[in-house]
Amino acid sequence: MSTVPSYDIVVFGATSFVGQILAKYLVDYLAQQPEPVRWAIAGRSAAKLEALKRSLGPQGQSLPVIVADAANEAQLRDMCAQTRVVVSTVGPYALYGEPLVKVCAETGTDYCDLTGEAQWISKMIARYEGAARQSGARIVHCCGFDSVPSDMGVYFLQQQFRQLFQAPATEVKMRVRSMKGGASGGTVASMVNVVSEATKDPALRKELRNPYSLCPPGHGQTARQRPVTGAVYDEDFGAWVAPFVMAAINERVVFRSNALSGLAYGEGFTYSEGVLTGTGAKGRLGALGVVGGLGAFMLGVAFKPTRVALERFVLPKPGEGPSPQQQLNGRYDIRFFGRSAQGQTLRVKVTGDRDPGYGSTSKMLGQAALSLALDHVQDGAKAGRAGGFWTPATMFDERYIARLTRHAGLGFEVY
Repeated sequence: MSTVPSYDIVVFGATSFVGQILAKYLVDYLAQQPEPVRWAIAGRSAAKLEALKRSLGPQGQSLPVIVADAANEAQLRDMCAQTRVVVSTVGPYALYGEPLVKVCAETGTDYCDLTGEAQWISKMIARYEGAARQSGARIVHCCGFDSVPSDMGVYFLQQQFRQLFQAPATEVKMRVRSMKGGASGGTVASMVNVVSEATKDPALRKELRNPYSLCPPGHGQTARQRPVTGAVYDEDFGAWVAPFVMAAINERVVFRSNALSGLAYGEGFTYSEGVLTGTGAKGRLGALGVVGGLGAFMLGVAFKPTRVALERFVLPKPGEGPSPQQQLNGRYDIRFFGRSAQGQTLRVKVTGDRDPGYGSTSKMLGQAALSLALDHVQDGAKAGRAGGFWTPATMFDERYIARLTRHAGLGFEVY
């Protein structure tokens, strides 16, 4: 861009459920940290943006406001001309996200979001990676609970593994030990949209079964993956395991990270995610219960009559989500087990101090935007990765883990 942008970061969709949490986090964080960040909030309603400013207290009153609609490309271009980084919370992204990704890719504006919609990410890469490479825009999807703990957790494990054994772990398992938090209407709407699209599109169903669907052509990974699809006993954890609802996106992001890093984890690398449900008969029954519940949900949203009924009477509406107290009381503890081709093993864990989907996601997303704006800029020019579509683990590095540990309530440790 020919002129120096007015802002380092613009929060687009700031009046959405997670956008409001993100704005509050940035206000509080920047009031305590001496980082020279110029930022603004953006969305389609000036009145709602002004109301958000009032809700942020005295330190939010000076926040600049940019009015831009997700479907108005001219407004999006004007917004991108004013900033170095856009962090977007406008979902479902498959319905509303493409125009902004297009504009960022074409204008060289860095971008991050919290999408977990693999089919949409695949389309964005196919359509706009060439433009992003040419313009220098760094596009980083999945900077929330899906998929930062998974992607950065594997990155951390592999770092530790190489230090100890001078080789990567060619097999990694992630298991959710505990998790407490609520769902929001936006997240549920994204999940429902994916299932709804898949029921009508055989090609999409095939794509969603491909664990390497987000990897570039010729990625070189050869291993046959074995995702957790039922109730299984895991000898390495000594417990029963059930499918994890976020595995569908997290696993694909980790495989893309391996591909983009030159197969740093190995061409035969395997990875799977699941939820620990306990030992013995109780653990088995718990795993079977999770399998049954997920199956019933998927079946319910696959057919229009039941989907409409669920959306009307059962599922949270867009804009609804966990209360501030529920966010504060939330937490998660996820465990990783790595094994090398020679049989060496290592265990690490990633923990978070808020509900995963919102309280913690807002902090991960905020620190991702700050990393793009500050950690990857030297003397006003972009440093590190060139333009293109990156994953958290290939865009960021140890500085991001340090940010998450110091300022976002996450923990990364060997145990």
